[in-house]
Amino acid sequence: MTKYSLRTWVLVLALAPTMLVGLILGGYFTSSRFSELETTLLRQGTNIIEPLAIACEYGLQAQNREYTKRLIDQVQRHNAGLIKTIAVFDNQNQVLVSSRYQRDFELLRMPENRDFQQGLLLEHYGDILVLRAPVIQEALPMGSEPGPRTQLGYVSIQLNKHEALLEQYRAAVVAFIVVLLGVQLNLLFTFRLLKNVTAPITEMVRAVAKIREGKLNTRLEGDLIGELDSLKRGINAMAASLAEYHDEMQQNIDQATSDLRETLEQIEIQNVELDIAKKRALEASRIKSEFLANMSHELRTPLNGVIGFTRQLLKTPLHDNQRDYLQTIERSATNLLSIINDILDFSKLEAGKMVLEKVPFALRDSVDETLQLLSGSAYDKGLELVVEIEEEVPDSLCGDILRIQQVLTNLLGNAIKFTEQGCVRLHLALADRTADRVILRGEVSDTGIGIAKEQQSMLFQAFGQADSSVTRRFGGTGLGLVITKRLVNQMEGQIGFTSEKEKGSTFWFTLSIEPSTFAIDTPLPAAPLQGTRVILLEPRRHSRHAVQQLLRQWQLPVQTIDNLGALPEQPTTEPAPVLLLNAQQLDESDELPPNYPQRVLMTEGNLAAHWQHLAREGACTLLSMPLSARRLYQSLLKPSAEKPAQTLPAPAADLPPSSQSSNERAPIRLLAVDDNPANLKLITTLLTEMAQNVDSARDGQAAVEKCCQHRYDAIFMDIQMPEMDGLQATAIIRRDSLNRHTPIIAVTAHTLADEQSRILAAGMDDCLTKPIDEQSLARTLKHWVRSPQESEGAVNWPLALSQAGGNPSLAKEMLAMLVDSIPETLAELDHAITMGENDALLRCVHKLHGATCYSGVPDLQKICAQIESSLKQGQEMEHLEPELMELQDQLNLVATAARPYLAA
Repeated sequence: MTKYSLRTWVLVLALAPTMLVGLILGGYFTSSRFSELETTLLRQGTNIIEPLAIACEYGLQAQNREYTKRLIDQVQRHNAGLIKTIAVFDNQNQVLVSSRYQRDFELLRMPENRDFQQGLLLEHYGDILVLRAPVIQEALPMGSEPGPRTQLGYVSIQLNKHEALLEQYRAAVVAFIVVLLGVQLNLLFTFRLLKNVTAPITEMVRAVAKIREGKLNTRLEGDLIGELDSLKRGINAMAASLAEYHDEMQQNIDQATSDLRETLEQIEIQNVELDIAKKRALEASRIKSEFLANMSHELRTPLNGVIGFTRQLLKTPLHDNQRDYLQTIERSATNLLSIINDILDFSKLEAGKMVLEKVPFALRDSVDETLQLLSGSAYDKGLELVVEIEEEVPDSLCGDILRIQQVLTNLLGNAIKFTEQGCVRLHLALADRTADRVILRGEVSDTGIGIAKEQQSMLFQAFGQADSSVTRRFGGTGLGLVITKRLVNQMEGQIGFTSEKEKGSTFWFTLSIEPSTFAIDTPLPAAPLQGTRVILLEPRRHSRHAVQQLLRQWQLPVQTIDNLGALPEQPTTEPAPVLLLNAQQLDESDELPPNYPQRVLMTEGNLAAHWQHLAREGACTLLSMPLSARRLYQSLLKPSAEKPAQTLPAPAADLPPSSQSSNERAPIRLLAVDDNPANLKLITTLLTEMAQNVDSARDGQAAVEKCCQHRYDAIFMDIQMPEMDGLQATAIIRRDSLNRHTPIIAVTAHTLADEQSRILAAGMDDCLTKPIDEQSLARTLKHWVRSPQESEGAVNWPLALSQAGGNPSLAKEMLAMLVDSIPETLAELDHAITMGENDALLRCVHKLHGATCYSGVPDLQKICAQIESSLKQGQEMEHLEPELMELQDQLNLVATAARPYLAA
């Protein structure tokens, strides 16, 4: 922007208003004068033509040219300066007489399309003004009756405007001269103002610039007018004050330099003291961490018994009140365990002992696992839970998946806890990618209570919450977010949030993760779904968009409907589209359309028994929300009629699981070691439900003695025990016993990474953290021990029982149906192979694959899935000869191996 000087501004502000006002006034008065002269000319012409028209009545009536000529000549002579020509026209529009001879009377003649209905006519032709007035017959002949007056003709006068124009020019010249004199007078005063005001101000500016440069002896001289003189004295006084301050400041600097030397010496002494204090603080932090770890161990040990035996009691027949009480105890103990875990994690982060692992994992399956754990609490509150993972996000990564899941659990758990209605949404996107790093950006948004601006600064502080008052509704330790922030920072990421009170919050984070060098996930190719169309019933915007995003990655056309009534009775395409329906939008009175064989119900939380019954009968497939790509893909591969009861487990038996017979437990022998009677009783009880023989020992010495007497399939060993702890007992067992190669699993309340490393280094094979979870115990046992039934034979009877919901008669019936169909299946296979019919072979294998899903024949199921996948991908039959031969062998093995189970 151009900067103008003060002189320029004064000239502009002084001259511009004067010139503008002068021009406006001059223009106004000139315009008024022009209008006045024009009006005067018109008035004079009117005063002449109207009497003349009356006087010409006789001449036109009598056609007396001489009379009329004398009349208009006399008027012409009396107004020679104003009138140029007068002409009288008869009622035929022909010239009767004129005051001057001229060839062309067209200017004076009235046009054919004009009349005198409006009276006098006025027309302008440049500098010429023409007036026309009608000549009306006023006197009536004697004896005639009154009637309409007759027009005898008209009079035209051509007025001369030269004198009027001359007067207008004079007025304009006078106005211009007046404006010019005013501007010159204004200039005189303006230059006087510049001399007395702007020149002194310019001198003051120069003086101030010198003072700013450090020339503090600069002073202004001379006499000035008014306020300028006061300003001059003020600048001189300011310069004098600055000079004094400069001298004083120099003295202070010298004094401060002397003081600084003394301060530096004191700082050196304080640094030594601080170093000593730092060492004490580190020692105190170490002691605190050890204290928290020990307290964690001491708290987890009794909690292990409380939670474990509560769950055991829940398996027994109970009254409703008793079951409610026990569930309350379990929830309270679980909440207490969560608080202990938060405190321990915070302690590990503060002590710098949180070590991140680097293990390959599949991102989408891990996210789905986390969402499935949290979905129950969200759906119990009636919330919409949505997960969106962009297609470009890689799935095979390498990092600490447990800590990533902890970050997601903390953020999503908070969102669900503080949201009473609306939606909780997780969105993962690829922020950046290099050869060795993947930067993920996640957002967890909700429509909850939000956070006030004055409380937002407390969120990432330890033990701090937005509402820390006693009456707060939501509870919590306030450690979740600070642990999340430190975990994110440790993974080279960042975390932040935006929030508005009563409108919700959005927490965002970034994570830097290594890509995996090999594929972890099983690919989900679009080829098997080619030709599949989907009709989607999901009225909620976020959930609908998430489902459409999943379907879009397989290029599946999707049609959305608002209700079942909008669905055509007959499919318009072949094969019929897949119905993907939100079960919460359906009533039990709604019937699933029979013409659409593949029906998938998306469920949230507890589902009505009506739909569960239909799913067990194979009328539909149930798919829990929020959806994952893998589960949705599997549900779209085959029609629901071909996937009966696997969508829901069989109803639970009336008897508790603990009443399993010995035939249902693995024929293995286990040893449990713990010095705490409650914990020993709990782990023994849990293992007794899984194995036929379980021994127990109260300390390490007793465990060594038993290991020298018996051979065990696995040993579960406590760490902290009197006389001989678990590590010492393990060393002796590994050195001299019958169980030198037996898997030994540590059962401990310690969760620090270095503690677990020490346990594994001592010769143990795995760690199981207290409190013991039945599912975790079963997974660990299955990982390290395989029963004889699982390792031998083509029929896996425990798997068959599991697939039949623990019902032996149902498992036997399903296996019998498979065995009965084997001869027919072998015949169909031989016919398809002999005729070379790929389609017939695919139908036969597909049918057999469906039957193997519920009969406990994993090897046969695996080879069926392999052959079916190859056929669907277009491979020819001759390329599958080894697999087909293996399939026929497996069918014969199953028929033989199933006889003992069917005969029992």
